[in-house]
Amino acid sequence: MRIGVIGYGLRIQNIVEYLLASNEDVKLAAITDINWSKVGAQLAEKGRDIAAIAMYSDADEMLDKEQLDGVLIGTRCSLHTVMAKKVLLRNLPLYLEKPVATTMVDLLSLKESAERSASEVIVSFPLRNTALVRTAKEIVDSGKLGTIEHVQAINNVPYGGVYFHDWYRDEKETGGLFLQKSTHDFDYINHLLGIKPVAICAMKSKQIFKGTKPAGLYCKDCEEYKSCPESPYVLKHFKSEPDMYIQGEMCSFATDTGNEDSGSAIIQYETGMHVSYSQNFFARKGAEARGARLLGYKGTLEFDFYTEAIKVYMHNTPRVETYQLDSSQMSHGGGDAILVHNFIQVMKGEEKSGTPLKDGLLSALMCLKATHSSETHTFKTIAWE
Repeated sequence: MRIGVIGYGLRIQNIVEYLLASNEDVKLAAITDINWSKVGAQLAEKGRDIAAIAMYSDADEMLDKEQLDGVLIGTRCSLHTVMAKKVLLRNLPLYLEKPVATTMVDLLSLKESAERSASEVIVSFPLRNTALVRTAKEIVDSGKLGTIEHVQAINNVPYGGVYFHDWYRDEKETGGLFLQKSTHDFDYINHLLGIKPVAICAMKSKQIFKGTKPAGLYCKDCEEYKSCPESPYVLKHFKSEPDMYIQGEMCSFATDTGNEDSGSAIIQYETGMHVSYSQNFFARKGAEARGARLLGYKGTLEFDFYTEAIKVYMHNTPRVETYQLDSSQMSHGGGDAILVHNFIQVMKGEEKSGTPLKDGLLSALMCLKATHSSETHTFKTIAWE
């Protein structure tokens, strides 16, 4: 099977490597990217035969010239829709990074294109495919908790600095942090509940990562490089942050630093039940948390992606059940492996997508509505208006 890549970004590189290591005769046939020299160096570092991979700077040219069995899109977020529409037009199997769109105009355009296409699309939602969420889903669907009537979800991001130091700080590229982070959480919550969200309200704040430093300032050029609590130097040598959490060198206290540093949403579902969700980007170290509590009349289930623990509290008997999982050797808690396997089977014509575009569209719609709500202080209906 011959695959083509549009935008050879870090996330999609990992997925490509899993595909090539699958023993399913997958071949990286072509890449479209605007930075050939960087891509070439990355491929060489991975030991790939660069001469065997066709390089393009135009996605349409690649799609027209190459005989491909599937396409993966790993561009920056603002280009996801534009590139996805090109693939949908050709009815090819597509692996699409989230968010599927960053504006309402793009989202509606993508939805219209999908309705005219025969493409089977896998949206990169690994969280719903983790062993943790799959186990939680089994418990919820068993009925032992009763019908889930309330959810309390949280995401305290210990590596949140990347959204203020690196290119993610540009909200024109990312669409804001509801789209960047909540899109995953909203998706796994929808998946666990199995019912339709109908309304949302939200609020966001920017209390920490703001300031009066000049726009365009890099940490290395600042006189506070060795004293600022957010400089890469201090993070590495004095705060002992992991290297993987130290990304980007732009000043997070400059006038051009975008993105909120906390946000919350309340989502109503068709049955009348509601979900509360809150995310934070300045929590660090042991304050990290990502997961949810799902409450039914018979019992409560809670889980956390960092501890990989699920606890079930029965309401009518003094019993607590604990499920301890270990996916430390797996990417995204085992979710990536399932996405990759599904994409291979889709390219073979043997499976449908387990994370279809309709779910990616819904999650993005919820995020865009949350952003609009937070900016207008109004409730928003979750519907294709």
